[in-house]
Amino acid sequence: MTSSSNSSNKNCKTECIEIHNRWGDRLNYLAQAMAHRTSYERQQIRETYKAMYGEDLVDRLQKTLLNNYDGNEICNALSLWLLNQHERDALIAKEAFENGETNYKALVEIYTGRKSSHLLLIKQVYHTKYRMQLDQDILNSEPPHSYQKILIALATSHKSHQTEVSPHVAKCDARRLYETGEGRGGAGGIEEGAVLEILSKRSIQQLKLTFATYKRIYGHNYTKSLKKERSGEFEGALRVVIKCMYTPPKYYAEMLHFCIKGTTFDQTALGRIMVSRAEIDMDEIQRVYNKKYAKGLKDAIGDSNSTGIDCKDFFVALAGIRTP
Repeated sequence: MTSSSNSSNKNCKTECIEIHNRWGDRLNYLAQAMAHRTSYERQQIRETYKAMYGEDLVDRLQKTLLNNYDGNEICNALSLWLLNQHERDALIAKEAFENGETNYKALVEIYTGRKSSHLLLIKQVYHTKYRMQLDQDILNSEPPHSYQKILIALATSHKSHQTEVSPHVAKCDARRLYETGEGRGGAGGIEEGAVLEILSKRSIQQLKLTFATYKRIYGHNYTKSLKKERSGEFEGALRVVIKCMYTPPKYYAEMLHFCIKGTTFDQTALGRIMVSRAEIDMDEIQRVYNKKYAKGLKDAIGDSNSTGIDCKDFFVALAGIRTP
């Protein structure tokens, strides 16, 4: 073992001792210690802690939650941050079906923002840990919603493992979307079947090209055309899905703004988004947020009354992570 490895292991053990001894310090120390750690470093600390104390850090956080500790919000956020990506998404998906009402936006973020290979691993973790099939749970979710149709179509798309992106196919699909939507001359909504067929047969990258082609040909985004029709549940769900897929920084900036303002439609969204996007596109989300709301994301979080002080510090730290 090299000198560098010995030093790294020693530092890791020292960190674990400090975390263990300061657990009662409102978890703020753990939040600050973990915020700027890479995924590899977080897993190394998690493994070392378990080896030293016989307990997984994530399991200990979950026990703290069960004991009705007043830091539930920070426990949830830290649990997600300490998990690897596949475990995290599987847990987010599982929690989406809890509390009596399916959180479809959390599922949309997974199905539109993950590669097919990544989604397969998420489903494997979901099945192994919860003994259930993710796609089947979406299909059986109650009450029925248009999001289900769209998510099942996207699940079918992921299973096809399409890799090539075709400008010709994008042009044909864009024209079909127009002809079965606003091109019908206000004949009442869009043809759901046509949209679902396209979503089920094309990869996410191909769909992104289709929406870009639609804008180039018709001069506006497809989502704008949906507003021109008699907008119902399906059109509303479709707009959310397309925005999350086609312009994710805009989607996440708007979601964060609603959460920071104290909107209660999804109390877990702030933590979910800050943790899941911190190492993906947080820089771009911040740029969009600042431009759209004339305020920096860090300042907005700091001024918010919708989250506790420990979580504020943690989320501000995550917002400072430089993404590729």
